[in-house]
Amino acid sequence: MTHPTPFRRARGRRPRLLDLYCCQGGAARGYADAGFDVTGVDIAPQPRYPYRFVQADAVAFLLQHGAAFDFIHASPPCQHDSECQRIRSNDHPDLIAPTRAALETTGRPWVIENVRGAVPKLHAPVMLCGQMFRLENYRHRYFETGGGFRLDHPGHPPHQVPQAKMGRPVPPGHYGQFVGNFSGVPLARRVLHVPWMNRDGIRECIPPAYTEHIGTAALALLAAPSLGVAA
Repeated sequence: MTHPTPFRRARGRRPRLLDLYCCQGGAARGYADAGFDVTGVDIAPQPRYPYRFVQADAVAFLLQHGAAFDFIHASPPCQHDSECQRIRSNDHPDLIAPTRAALETTGRPWVIENVRGAVPKLHAPVMLCGQMFRLENYRHRYFETGGGFRLDHPGHPPHQVPQAKMGRPVPPGHYGQFVGNFSGVPLARRVLHVPWMNRDGIRECIPPAYTEHIGTAALALLAAPSLGVAA
């Protein structure tokens, strides 16, 4: 394992964020709102991605270019550990461990995100929920941190609003789950604040509110004198 590497940021330059396995850019929007210059990487074309995009294998790109970024976010495909995967018995790769190993070579602070089913593979993850950010949704996501970055556990408000059944239309007074072949794309766009996404992007996305929260904490770390960052 490597240790965080001191670096200096040019005056006036936004810190650079590498968004691995970026899909349609839910995480990216939050980091951009926090103040990062975002570059996304995905093995599949992502024409809806709203920032700079590179089509490439995420781990290979990380090993070659990761140290050039100030902070790294990785969301390895969650299908391997999702409830839908267990229902459908589809074959998907498990990329959490290879991604972590590559992240640890960069000397940069980082976060790995995944779903509840992946928690046993994550190291002391922090859970974020839509209720923490006043979203009309729950969507728990789990974040392992490393490279000198740590994230506090926010308070978790109780779940008082019932959820619609998985993939079903959302009745009045309920929250949607927005997974699988769900209906109600316009509602999901509004609730999660991802107006540019289609159904495929929404059902896998991280709400931008989550990564704006993480990005704000990351920027505080990057500004700390112990990392040798110049204003």
